[in-house]
Amino acid sequence: MKAISRKTSRFATVGALAGAAVLAVSVPAFAHVTVQPEGTAARGGYTVVDFKVPNERDNASTTKLEVNFPTDHPLSSVAPQPIDGWKIQITKSKLAKPLQVHGKAISEAVTKVTWTADGKGVEPGYFQKFPVSIGQLPEDADQLVFKALQTYSDKEVVRWIEVPQKGQAEPDKPAPVLQLAAAADSEAPAAATQQATDDAKPVAQNTTATSMSHMSSSDTTARVLGIVGIVVGVAGMAYGVFASRRRTTA
Repeated sequence: MKAISRKTSRFATVGALAGAAVLAVSVPAFAHVTVQPEGTAARGGYTVVDFKVPNERDNASTTKLEVNFPTDHPLSSVAPQPIDGWKIQITKSKLAKPLQVHGKAISEAVTKVTWTADGKGVEPGYFQKFPVSIGQLPEDADQLVFKALQTYSDKEVVRWIEVPQKGQAEPDKPAPVLQLAAAADSEAPAAATQQATDDAKPVAQNTTATSMSHMSSSDTTARVLGIVGIVVGVAGMAYGVFASRRRTTA
């Protein structure tokens, strides 16, 4: 009886652990506000980014999103795309040091964009993208941090403002971070063109060799046919002479 009781206890423990593991796996990953480029966000260039906002509540909708733009690397051009059901407010601030963009001094830049729902907003079980065209991206940075505030219909505010640190675990409320790619290399197209030219050279040489081979083959064939024609002609002439002599003798 004791052995049976021990086995039963072991089975119960294993079952409990397995159940806990299943629950742990089944719990969805904690979603948060993120930013991603539509294409490549290259240093010194322009791009369109999407601020993706999922709704993490079962009984409230997201009705407001505030995105703070970096002041350490201000952007001279910020243009949100209109979205049905949302009002957009752009906040600009004076810069301590004016930006030089295409030879022109820019004394103020966008420091915040606010989207406010004039309808249901982002309902439970859905997400919304907020596209923004931005530039000129800095040439001396690897990333841009956009601290964001997400407001729900029940007045709860989630502050996505913690900056992720390299080599450390992701914080509970990470700020959206845009990773910047290397600037486009102007020499790349020329290099690609040269490579294409180099790659084409053997093909051209092979084509020339093939053409020459065809020409040689055709020339040889023509010579053979010419010789055959001469032989046939001589044979015909000889036959004609022979036939003429027979008629004369007869």
